Amino acid sequence: MTSALADKPSFWGSKVGGLPRPFWALWAGSLVNRLGTMVVPFTGVYLTQARGLSVAAAGLVMTVYGVGSLMSQLTAGVLADRIGRRATLAGSMLASATSMLALGYSTTLPAITVSMFVLGLVVDAYRPASNALVADLISPAERPRAFALLFWAINLGYSVGMTAGGWLAEAGFIWLFWFDAVSSLVFALLVWRAVPETRPEASHVGGGFGVVLRDRLMIGFTLVVLGNAFVYTQTFTMLPVAMTTFAGLSTGELGLAMALNGVLIVVVQPLVSDWLARRDPSRTFALGLAVMGAGFALTAFVTSMGWLAGTIVVWTVGEVITAGIPGAILAALAPEHLRGRYAGLFGFAWSVAAVLAPMLGSRLLALGQGAMWFTMGGVGVASAVAMLALAPAIRRRSAH
Repeated sequence: MTSALADKPSFWGSKVGGLPRPFWALWAGSLVNRLGTMVVPFTGVYLTQARGLSVAAAGLVMTVYGVGSLMSQLTAGVLADRIGRRATLAGSMLASATSMLALGYSTTLPAITVSMFVLGLVVDAYRPASNALVADLISPAERPRAFALLFWAINLGYSVGMTAGGWLAEAGFIWLFWFDAVSSLVFALLVWRAVPETRPEASHVGGGFGVVLRDRLMIGFTLVVLGNAFVYTQTFTMLPVAMTTFAGLSTGELGLAMALNGVLIVVVQPLVSDWLARRDPSRTFALGLAVMGAGFALTAFVTSMGWLAGTIVVWTVGEVITAGIPGAILAALAPEHLRGRYAGLFGFAWSVAAVLAPMLGSRLLALGQGAMWFTMGGVGVASAVAMLALAPAIRRRSAH
């Protein structure tokens, strides 16, 4: 007689088992790519120290990068639906490798500016294709877990890459560009060799961004995502400024406290992702948004590294709860032949937040810590409420 225990999946089997091989190629490529993500976080330092640009000139160049990023997601979404997920993803990685090296060897302001614009256009252009691939390859029940695993890989790779990037920068900035370029090429090769093309047949493809923009449920969800992105983007824009300028923390204390975010995600998320995947996605996302909002609101009271660490734990718990959920909701909302475009609009919300977060956040911070962080908390809670309001319609769409 077979034991009932024999029928149960192992602990790690329940976390990572049951997903197709092409997904794991995409997962491995995402991990390698984020391990090599070193150039963008160190761009400001590179432009001012290695290329001798003034702070004003560096700011202009980084603004141009932001313009490219705004165009990136919508353009890549169209390409993912028209020429295919695999071609778009691999092509964007090849273009990223080329633009990385072009930027690394550019010495004049015009050349640097053009390279930065192209880099902004292509460096994250893989995201709509990646989202569409997961939706194409994975069943609806498994999508939250699959997206959560991708989120985990990206965070793990980014954490290690940032540490290694600091060491490589000391040896010479050009090493950052080569490491980033090689990791992009590895991602492109993995996808091209191990991931099939999943785009629907051309005879079934119809519609365009007009269809996406007329989808009121998708527009509502995109606004929720924009609220989430606006709050979260403060972690690497205004939060460091506020903690060092107003709370009196040293950069070392700030870095040590912020390391908690990556550690908690890497350790905790794999333990809870399959359990969270079985919950209602809309309610889970709303809960995570509310917890994140609470964590950022508590930042108004930070006066020491310990207090900052406590707030980081709170909003990281919210981040862990939300991991993978938005991608699963997006996949449920999008028609199969328009998944690239829907993912492009989703990514566009994050690009807009990257522009708005420092612009509006700096003005709020000028009014004081309370104005800044209570506003962020309010945006988080408002986004959670909006998500709950959309939940019934999302459940109806998902059931079809």
